[in-house]
Amino acid sequence: MKGLRIVSFGSLLPSKYVTNDDLAKMVDTSDEWIYERTGIHGRYFCDPDKEENTNSLALGAARQALERSGIAKEEIGALVVATITARYATPSCACILQSELGLSESIPVLDINAACSGFLYALEVARGLLETSGARYALVIGAEQLSRLLNMEDRSTCVLFGDGAGAAVVERADSPYFPFLGARGGTEITCNHIGFSPNFIRMDGQEVFRFAVKTIPFCINHLLEMSHLRMDDLDFCVCHQANSRIIDHVVKKGHYDPSKFFKNMEALGNTSAASIPLALAQMHDKGMLKSGMKLMLVGFGSGLTWGGVILTIA
Repeated sequence: MKGLRIVSFGSLLPSKYVTNDDLAKMVDTSDEWIYERTGIHGRYFCDPDKEENTNSLALGAARQALERSGIAKEEIGALVVATITARYATPSCACILQSELGLSESIPVLDINAACSGFLYALEVARGLLETSGARYALVIGAEQLSRLLNMEDRSTCVLFGDGAGAAVVERADSPYFPFLGARGGTEITCNHIGFSPNFIRMDGQEVFRFAVKTIPFCINHLLEMSHLRMDDLDFCVCHQANSRIIDHVVKKGHYDPSKFFKNMEALGNTSAASIPLALAQMHDKGMLKSGMKLMLVGFGSGLTWGGVILTIA
């Protein structure tokens, strides 16, 4: 079985920036209250007047990743989009992007819903599609417009989430690749289908926190055992950017080097399936990622789902 390595990154954030102080004008909260509990100071929301949505964000991130890769669009052999906020129930976000990007009509394109674990699921789906077809490259995207699902009177959820998209061109390769995915059916995080009422995100925050601080270490340990690596052998561990307290807890519990754990939720909030690819794109733009680096990616989300992977940068 061949693995994957990442060739390039892309990202796009919407134009509207919403601070905690902005939210404090709409709901009983404060910047101090939010930051102390989440590590978040602000987030980006789509502006409907500018026709910003999941699809437009995904398109921008995809174009940037393709341009940076130097790979012709005709070489892309699969397109997988992770999202829970596709603009339509059908056609999929991936099908619309296939047309807008001018990709081949002879490749598989699909959306998947694994919430905040979605990008990790999408990577493994893309790997399987490339393995089956023999194609070399795939485009994998995580994109969300979570602002359309927020009850702006519920301070337990409206302060957490933001919009954005991240993308990666990945390559089928013999480089180290160790995936791990799982799920535990539950309703700790729910949202009705878009178009139904009410369609707000509802979450048992305390239960999700307990789940996360158990599941992330479980994933990390499993991946290290699978790969016969130690954390010191990895350059970075990029976790789903849900809450800084979760990542801090994992680092402290595992006695890990905190410099290996990138965090960007302070300015972006929780962007669900876009969280990990956005973090990777920002790390690339900051000059933190170099060819040959080994990365561990770990996430968790509604489902409840979880996942992780160890892979390399091309």
